[in-house]
Amino acid sequence: MRVATLLKGYPRLSETFIAQEILGLERRGIAQMIVSLRHPTDPYEHDLHREIGAERYYLPEYLKDDPARVRRARRLAEELPGYKAALAAFEADFAADRTANRRRRFGQACVLAAEMPSDIGWMHCHFLHTPASVARYASLMTGIGWSFSAHAKDIWTTPAPELSAKLASARWGATCTAANVAYLKSLSDDPGKISLVYHGLDLARFPSSPPEHPQAEEITILTIGRAVEKKGFSDLLRALALLKSDPRWRLVHIGGGGLIARLRAEAEKLAISQRLDFRGAQPRENVFDALKEADIFVLPSRITRSGDRDGLPNVLMEAAAFALPAVATTVSAIPEFVEDGKTGLLVHERDPKALAEALSAMMDDAGRRREQGLAAFARVHSRFSCEPGIDFMAEKLKASLAGR
Repeated sequence: MRVATLLKGYPRLSETFIAQEILGLERRGIAQMIVSLRHPTDPYEHDLHREIGAERYYLPEYLKDDPARVRRARRLAEELPGYKAALAAFEADFAADRTANRRRRFGQACVLAAEMPSDIGWMHCHFLHTPASVARYASLMTGIGWSFSAHAKDIWTTPAPELSAKLASARWGATCTAANVAYLKSLSDDPGKISLVYHGLDLARFPSSPPEHPQAEEITILTIGRAVEKKGFSDLLRALALLKSDPRWRLVHIGGGGLIARLRAEAEKLAISQRLDFRGAQPRENVFDALKEADIFVLPSRITRSGDRDGLPNVLMEAAAFALPAVATTVSAIPEFVEDGKTGLLVHERDPKALAEALSAMMDDAGRRREQGLAAFARVHSRFSCEPGIDFMAEKLKASLAGR
């Protein structure tokens, strides 16, 4: 029997932690079908994606894109014993959220339920927002149980009543930070069904010994992440503007995202654009090259007005795996990994002045950079391997399939 693994989009460059888990589960004997609500939009695939053997199955991204498929699926779904229960759940959700997005998720669930291969014995979704809606409706229609992995935006931007309904429907779930666990348990009918599972890294893909970083006069500050509000890159630009009289630094940014043009314009206005290198989305080998060449890693995460925030960004662990010290904020689970004064420096969110002071202090002391980078390398190797978490997920999924 296979597990249907539901994601919002696949493959995605920013979700290496998910690809890492899917591949690890395959290697532990968990056969999967990857169910994606959207087609890929990134210009590359990572090496991880190319190693995964699971079938890729795409739902109609918009119902109008394939009306014949949707109509046929709806007719077949209506004959399933759980269709009325699924429809009632959808109507309750729609009463609170009268959007086309909500209708689309029910239509996608009908397609999934109608076309579900006979060897699918379980569903597991990544993210508690739209993929969990599809999983919940499809589970009600088919009787196939489901579980979830919750991460960041999906938890903090989904209304609490909707989260409670999904937690009650799911058989079990995992999330990647202690803060997430506490919040979800407070909303759950059975707090014991929610477990803390750090993503961690597949350390076999990273250096086995701490790399040496060149102690050159020019200091390369590296940041990686999609250009979206929660990453706080505008705070970083304002911090660097406070340091523009210091000739030593240059910034490299890797990542796509809708705010790139705005960040470029802001850099021009702040008169620092000549010292910034926006490289866009990159394949993983290029990311690793940038980590080798950098001196400091920075991630100025913030909480947005909608509540969106990072969980525990994998890029912080990847930087540590290259023995880079981090300058980051105290948002969400970042302090669960970055130890202030030991493996990096932490500042409060939305504080460019404090961020500038931390970056300046790190630039001024090559010995501190090396010492904290080595401590970060030791921490990721001792506490944040992905293997225990994937072992846990594999056992849970095997038990779920057996119970099915």
